[in-house]
Amino acid sequence: MTQRARPNLSSGPFVSTRRALSRRDFLRGAGIALSLPFLDAMLPAFARAAALSSPLAPGGKPRRMFAICNNLGLLPQFFFPTGTGRDYKPSAYLEMLKDHRKDFSVFSGLSHPDVDGSHAAEACFLTAAPHPLSSSFRNTISLDQVIAEQIGMFTRFPSITLGVNTSGRGLSWTGSGVAIPCEEKASDVFKQLFLQGTPDEVAVQVRRLDTGRSVLDGVSEQAKRLQRQVGDRDRERLDQYFTSVRDLESRLHAARSWEEKPKPVVTAPVPIDPASPAEYMAKVKVMYDLARLAFETDSTRTITLALDSASTPVVNLGDTKITEGYHNLSHHGKSGEKLKQLEAIDRWHMRLIAALIADLKSVKEDGETLLDRTMVLYGSNLGDANSHSTNNLPTLLAGGGFRHGQHLGFDTTKNYPLPNLYVSMMQRMGLPTDKFASSTGSMRGLELT
Repeated sequence: MTQRARPNLSSGPFVSTRRALSRRDFLRGAGIALSLPFLDAMLPAFARAAALSSPLAPGGKPRRMFAICNNLGLLPQFFFPTGTGRDYKPSAYLEMLKDHRKDFSVFSGLSHPDVDGSHAAEACFLTAAPHPLSSSFRNTISLDQVIAEQIGMFTRFPSITLGVNTSGRGLSWTGSGVAIPCEEKASDVFKQLFLQGTPDEVAVQVRRLDTGRSVLDGVSEQAKRLQRQVGDRDRERLDQYFTSVRDLESRLHAARSWEEKPKPVVTAPVPIDPASPAEYMAKVKVMYDLARLAFETDSTRTITLALDSASTPVVNLGDTKITEGYHNLSHHGKSGEKLKQLEAIDRWHMRLIAALIADLKSVKEDGETLLDRTMVLYGSNLGDANSHSTNNLPTLLAGGGFRHGQHLGFDTTKNYPLPNLYVSMMQRMGLPTDKFASSTGSMRGLELT
């Protein structure tokens, strides 16, 4: 996650009778530079109807991508639906997304051509580079970095790469095939997104966060003045955004307070500890919330999130008792008890995806929802973790302005190229291309609204 100097891209042919707010305006305080969400007031009075439509054009409609890989996948018998097209019958997992059926497409029969190697395939989830276990293997550029190279100059951060329980291994790779380390501490990402100033100023603001005080406290007077200057829709938008910031801060503060407390030596079960890898779902949730805030403030337009389930120990699911490590459960050998526990974990993943979709739908941006402008890709490098299969990868795409509500089913034996979906996503981001890695074109059957 590297900040890049932002050029002045605000020139244009628009005429206005008032000064529009800039997307580069901030609420500023000691050690704080809090980005603003997109507001109607950021467009000149006569420019709204004439706003440029290309996501690559300065001032144009922003498009975004959030790519998530769970490296142990999902139980295929509970993920893939019955039937194809728009009349498909949802599976047990997809039934959990029923409120958002028209907001996503589900795919079967997809894989990366020649990407084998079991767990090693996770390095190729967004690159599709073949044969990762080969002695001559060298990775290639990842989907997010291709996009960042084209549109990264329009945002403070060209891209953000996140991880949960990954030990720094992410999904992003440079053009020379070098891994980009991922950010695993939500509090560090939050500071990079919202805090700036001298080291002493930042230290003061971090202490404020540690004592439960909000970054908003330092800019409250500016926020009040701004709310008086804008219209009703913008005031509602700002209220929603500030509420999201405070909610995220409270959870980050809870996690940090546990981090700094020594763990007691007891014989009782491990207590709730957000800093522990066992608090896997809490970590995933906070990363989803961070992604939403980063998109909401237009701090970046491409985010990747690696979920390293294989390195995750016994997952804490509260009332549902999990007795074995995530990886061991994935090698269930059709054991009824292991399958039951693995299904419970999978269902938590689906709940969090449903919540992410709902959150993105709840945020408005210039007359559209944040989901309308954000593609959420959820998938895995493994089609069946029990057999280490890299075929028939569970794949779901939500949002982004596509005509969703369908199951696009391809041959589950002779798979259709997953990179074709990546081409369609690149095109939706405004990139003029019909090729990525081993693709044969854009995704067949995926249409824009």
